Amino acid sequence: MRKGALKLSRDKSLFLTSHIKNYKMKRVLAIVFLLIIVLAAWWLFFKTDSVKPSGNDEKVAALSVAKHSDEFNQKVANTIDAYLAMKSSFVDADTAAVKANASRFIMLVDSLPIDELQKNDSAIVMAARQQVSEIKANADPILQDNDLTQMRQDFSMVSENLYPFLKTIGYEGPKLYWQNCPMAFGDDKPANWLSNTSEIINPYMGKHHPEYKSAMLNCGENKDSLYIK
Repeated sequence: MRKGALKLSRDKSLFLTSHIKNYKMKRVLAIVFLLIIVLAAWWLFFKTDSVKPSGNDEKVAALSVAKHSDEFNQKVANTIDAYLAMKSSFVDADTAAVKANASRFIMLVDSLPIDELQKNDSAIVMAARQQVSEIKANADPILQDNDLTQMRQDFSMVSENLYPFLKTIGYEGPKLYWQNCPMAFGDDKPANWLSNTSEIINPYMGKHHPEYKSAMLNCGENKDSLYIK
């Protein structure tokens, strides 16, 4: 009877010892597992910051910040200034000033360094050259015309050519607004123009319209804008 009790006590002791060892082992494994999770998190969230981009990634980044030269942008700005001066002359219905500003505008358009765009895309150069040709073809008649309405129609075509040209070259100057008058040349005969302000100052109606006088000077709306995005 005593031997059986001793054996039972010994078995119980062995069971407890084994249970304690298993508990300690599980605890150690849990700690190790937690450390692995912490290390993995550190690697994902901190170590990845030090990974250098591949050569292709560096090229993409470089292309995304590419800009025109200061000389190119300045010549585009001068051309826009001459266009805006011509627009203001139409507002005032001053044909002599229109012709003077048109002449300056044509000269500046002709001097734009379009070949600089070759470094980005030859297709852009071809498109830009074609648009420059169309701008000049529509601006030249302004110098020959004496009828203000016809001159304004020529100006409308210049605007229709200049707007896509600025998009083609990737205009980088101050914000410009693409504006529209729904009755520039009569009912249902709209026309557009570029402006450096969101305020509508209509070059087709102007201050001295034969029918409306200056009542329609602010007729129109902003349709679009050009700026660095």
